[in-house]
Amino acid sequence: MSKLKNKVTVITGGNSGIGFGIAEAFKNEGAVGAIAGRNETTLNSAVETLGGNFIGVKGDVTNLDDLENLYRTTADKFGKIDALVVNAGGVVDGIPLMTITDVTEEGYDRYMDLNLKSAYFTVKKSLPYLNDGASIILIASNAAHRAAPGATIYAAAKAAVISLGRGLSLDLLSRRIRVNTISPGSIDTPVFGKMVPQDLVDQVKQIWIDLTPLGRQGTPAEIGKTAVFLASDDSTFIVGADILADGGMANAFLVK
Repeated sequence: MSKLKNKVTVITGGNSGIGFGIAEAFKNEGAVGAIAGRNETTLNSAVETLGGNFIGVKGDVTNLDDLENLYRTTADKFGKIDALVVNAGGVVDGIPLMTITDVTEEGYDRYMDLNLKSAYFTVKKSLPYLNDGASIILIASNAAHRAAPGATIYAAAKAAVISLGRGLSLDLLSRRIRVNTISPGSIDTPVFGKMVPQDLVDQVKQIWIDLTPLGRQGTPAEIGKTAVFLASDDSTFIVGADILADGGMANAFLVK
């Protein structure tokens, strides 16, 4: 498999969940590069699994110095970058999803910082290190396409990420850098343990399964294959698009 043979890639949040699924898919297609994450233990474990063509760079995507270090470290080892996956984001540690009556200003700011501001500056900081003709993939969410109780701020941030992808596509057109987004639905990852108490995880997963026309959760590997498509020459005429990879949840009306 060689759709990304020797392509230099950077994947934020590549140490677990969807990000690791993308990293594995990229590795399987011949890519090299770096994954970034805050948890050193999971980062080291992920790198060990991926093998010698990937390095781990510890850092926080909400810290601009950490982003600079990520790109400089990657470029020093592998050269300029061909594909960037802006995956880090999601539920803020210690601040669960909640309705407007319970959200504080700090909670609002931290959700926007992690899910929108960090995406913008992850791209901005990468620009000196990207090859012309590179591919940037932003990971949004099907929450941007449908309402869910308590998820308003998260959904608004992810909707803005989709809009960001469209706008950045025009900003970077002169360098032939393509920007697209993927909006996953319910994917089977450890994130559910951050959202609800452990004894409710299976119950919450089943709720999302019941809302998905395909009748199951997606897998990180499936999102990985979608990302490979957008990073490869198979998608050279796709710019500013958002791919819903959610088993039909957002666009299909399911009657049971």
